[in-house]
Amino acid sequence: MTNPGVPLKVAIAHDYLTQRGGAERVVLAMARAFPGATIHTTLYDPDETFPEYADLDVRTSWLNRWRFFRKNHRAALPLLPFAASSMEIDADVVLVSSSGWAHGMRTRGSKLVYCYTPARWLHQSSRYLGDHPGFLESLILFLLRPLLKLWDRRSARDAAAYIAISNLVQDRIHAAYGLDSTVLPAPWPDTRSHDSEPMANVEGWLGGAPYELCVSRLLPYKNVRSVVAAYADEPRRRLVVVGRGPEEEALREMAGDNVLFLQNISDGQLAWLYRGCTALIAISYEDFGLTPLEAASFGRPSVVLRWGGFLETQVEGVTAIFVDQPTPDAVRAGLAAVDASTWDAATIRAHADRYGEDVFVKALHEAVDAAAAQRSPRTWGAGPA
Repeated sequence: MTNPGVPLKVAIAHDYLTQRGGAERVVLAMARAFPGATIHTTLYDPDETFPEYADLDVRTSWLNRWRFFRKNHRAALPLLPFAASSMEIDADVVLVSSSGWAHGMRTRGSKLVYCYTPARWLHQSSRYLGDHPGFLESLILFLLRPLLKLWDRRSARDAAAYIAISNLVQDRIHAAYGLDSTVLPAPWPDTRSHDSEPMANVEGWLGGAPYELCVSRLLPYKNVRSVVAAYADEPRRRLVVVGRGPEEEALREMAGDNVLFLQNISDGQLAWLYRGCTALIAISYEDFGLTPLEAASFGRPSVVLRWGGFLETQVEGVTAIFVDQPTPDAVRAGLAAVDASTWDAATIRAHADRYGEDVFVKALHEAVDAAAAQRSPRTWGAGPA
């Protein structure tokens, strides 16, 4: 038990900070919830993730010495369990942000895991790697899957409690680990608080024309390929894609002149894009899906896939148009429905506010206090079996 009157020491753990995604934004919200908390991660590349991390106390594993792995975290897959297990965190409660690795970090305190999904590379490898995975990635997963699954389950069972980002993930946690969990939706990013920073190059490209927005990492399961393909037969429409990833080159090759790709933009620039867009398009297989809530915070509707977390956070006909398949034809039909609908920006913003950071932070503090109350002495967790 913790001593009354003694401040609780909280640390934050995350898989890797090498990209700009929804999970990395959630960690920033956690850091704001617990000022002064150290952040522990296997890999950290300041140039590739959000600039706010430069002002935080980020501590890395031995794996971070190699620039190659900072730039190619997938290539580090066989080493990440060892890197995570080598990290010993001195805290009363470690708030773990994880979809695969950070739940294996060790502490003498309690581990409270905020789970985006049990590891996709183990439990949904075909969706994670896409239809045509590389030979090396496939071979590594085939050879190491039994060992990695054993490590994954042992790491999960060392946690004091699990929090799922959605009901879908709650079911997945139970299926993968046999563990119960509570559900706490992630907060929408605070992009709305930023002043707009107009982008002259985008304004010149648009020439005053309306546009839709797609904010996503360029990975197979995000289905950005179908979004881009939809615009091949919609020459009068404009699409701005914000993000980067392994599919970038292929997407650029297939895109027409009415599709613009951006990356590494500021939150002010992103806020400007949201404020000016007609709608957001997000037809990925998401366990939660932050970007439609981010768009909603600006009063903008979305076209979303009738799947997963979108079913929990979006209201059909009020905040979003749902499509049944992640295909170009479905995207075009969704855009036609957006055009034919009347949208109430104030109602959309009010819906987003239900997922505000203040709600998230209050629930996190309650969960951390509960984890600290059940803390008991324990030995350091075991590394990979």
